[in-house]
Amino acid sequence: MKGNLKRPDFRELMNPLLRTTAGILFFSWFFYRSVFAVILFIFPGILYFRKCVREQREKKRWELTVQFKECLLAVANSLRTGYAVENAFLESREDIRLLFGERSAMYGELELIRRGMILNITLEELISDLADRSGIEEIEQFSAILNIAKRGGGNVTQIIRTTAEVISNKVETMQEMLTMLQGRRLEQNVMEIMPFGISLYIAAAYPGYFGTLYHNGMGIIVMTLCLAVYAGAYLLGEKILDRIEEEL
Repeated sequence: MKGNLKRPDFRELMNPLLRTTAGILFFSWFFYRSVFAVILFIFPGILYFRKCVREQREKKRWELTVQFKECLLAVANSLRTGYAVENAFLESREDIRLLFGERSAMYGELELIRRGMILNITLEELISDLADRSGIEEIEQFSAILNIAKRGGGNVTQIIRTTAEVISNKVETMQEMLTMLQGRRLEQNVMEIMPFGISLYIAAAYPGYFGTLYHNGMGIIVMTLCLAVYAGAYLLGEKILDRIEEEL
């Protein structure tokens, strides 16, 4: 089966690596105008790199969650028209292709499901494999219910339809909450960038204005204090946003 969706591959590490490298170089230049300052930012850079990788992984998992929700809606619609569960999943590929494209994660997973069925692997096993590799709660829940419904008999179609609608409603509620949170994160990002923007504007308008802050003892102390204040404000802002996200 396809690789573990919980772990980023090499290509997904490149973006965080480039962002971290650019950040280290910029901070070294902005606060100290010295290449030796890079050493000072190596440890914070490692922490930032891990944060970027974690955020990118969460973004990837969330995108798959949203795509899985749309897949379930398509499956539920197919079940209403009389399709079997297996055929409903196969038919949902076209909906996912139209909504997210053939390069989307969910389309790739549905293609794996199609190939697995050709090899006589049951839908339950294929969905269970996806749940294990993704670690996404909604997919794990659906997989568990699908296994119980298949083993227990009864009206499997109705059970799957009801489950799909419940999970879809849950994901839609989460989408609304995250939209609110993204607005606050955008405001936070603007506040984080603003001090640098103002400083760079002044430096461009008045060359040499900040010259006394570099390459001397007092300037190093002042810029180090500024860096400490900025780092404290950044960490405080991130902590507040994380707390809001936990409450949502």
